Parts: sequence; structure tokens; C-alpha cells
Amino acid sequence: MPARILIVAGSDSGGGAGVQADIKTVTALGGYAATAITALTAQDTRGVHGVVPIDPAFVQRQMRVVIDDIGVDCVKTGMLHDAETIEAVAAVLDTLDGVPVVVDPVMVAKGGASLLQPDAVGALRSRLLPMASVLTPNAPEAAALAGIDVADRESMERAGARLIDMGCEAVYLKGGHLPGARIEDLLVAETGVETLAAERVETVHTHGTGCTLASAVATGLGQGLSLPAACARAQAFVQAAIANAPRIGSGHGPTWHGHTVAPFDPPF
Repeated sequence: MPARILIVAGSDSGGGAGVQADIKTVTALGGYAATAITALTAQDTRGVHGVVPIDPAFVQRQMRVVIDDIGVDCVKTGMLHDAETIEAVAAVLDTLDGVPVVVDPVMVAKGGASLLQPDAVGALRSRLLPMASVLTPNAPEAAALAGIDVADRESMERAGARLIDMGCEAVYLKGGHLPGARIEDLLVAETGVETLAAERVETVHTHGTGCTLASAVATGLGQGLSLPAACARAQAFVQAAIANAPRIGSGHGPTWHGHTVAPFDPPF
């Protein structure tokens, strides 16, 4: 039986991020993806053009019917939009025992649109962070959650340590927003800090990479991989997805999640 990954996140009509990217990622890595959609977005490679939140009680209902019938080996949360939805999701997660939870603290879309209400940051800190088997923030998200500037490796480590103090078991801090020819992600846990380095791919086609990475980590954990192994495979998956991006759209285009099936061969 494939690992069952429950994705709790928003929908991206452009298909590059959100539950669409999550489903593609989980499937490409051999897992089975189920979803609880938290919000609908009208979105393309240029930005977010509208958001319609889903009633938090219905988000809970989506989660519960999947858990009760299909079961779940790992949960991944993405865009949760507001404090009410965070509380509703956390209430369901409270009922799970021994199921790893990957929390992607989605705050801002690639084009700059806010995907988390400002008053929901506190709920994210207090309710979801203590449930996270691993938190997967980028540098701006880590700065907002930890309350410190994140501009280099040293400050990444400080932010990771502070987030561990807030209750996370581990933090995968993504270094893509920081300058440099190489990207250095950090896996921070109470036992120490591990560096996951990769060459930077110079491209604008990186839409949905955060969603993709978190879902790849969740799939690995659901399949029984150790956290370091799941994170290393996730980083390699994202790198290949960026390198094989189909280069569609006039803005920040999506990556190619299907590269495990067949690399995209552009006709140019």
C-alpha cells in the first residue's frame, strides 16, 4: 500500500503551487495524496487575483472523512489563510496519534500576495508549531515566526533554534531567498544542524517550490524514511523539478513535477 499523505492546503488554479503541486509531488514520489482544501485562489504565474476561503467546519469535515476511511501516514499543511482555519485544523490534528505532521507556514505567494491573515500568525505559532514534526519555512517566513532578521547562515541557525524552542521537533529552513551561487538549506533539530547544499538554478520558474518541498518531505516521512533522508530526497526532487521547468506563463512559472516519470523536453 502506498503511503497515504493528507494535504491540508489551498487550491492554485494555475496548477503550480497549492494542492495541485502537492498532489503531483506525492504521486511522483510514489505516495497517495488526499486533500482537504482550505481556500480557493484565482491564481496564475503573475500572481494571486482572488481568494475565497472555505468554511473551517467544512475543512474539518474533509479531513475527518479521509482519516476515518482512507487513513493517513503523514499530514502536510500549507495555506491555512486565517486563525479560525488554523484552530479547526489543529483540533483534528489533536486527535491523531503518532502521525508525523509537516507544517509549511505559507504566508506570501511568489508574486507577493498575502496568503495568511496578519492576525493568524499568532495562531500559527501557538497551535501548529508545537504539532510540527518538521516546519519548512523560507527565510522571510522564519524571520516572521521567530521574530528576528534572517539574512545569513548564522541568523538562520538562530531562527531555527528559536522555532525549536517554540515546540517544533525540527525545522527545515530554506535558503533560496538568501544571496549566493549555492543554496544552503538547514535542517535544525535539538540534536544539531545539518546543511543541505545545492547549486542555484538561475530562473524565474520557481512557482510552488515551497509547497513541493514540504509535500516531498511529507511523502518521505509517510514512507518511513528518516527525516534527514526525506529532506535530502525532497531537495533533490525540487532541484530537478526546477531544472526541467516547462517555462510556461509570463511570470513566475511552475516547475516540472513529472520529471520522475519523464523529463520535460522543451521544443526550443
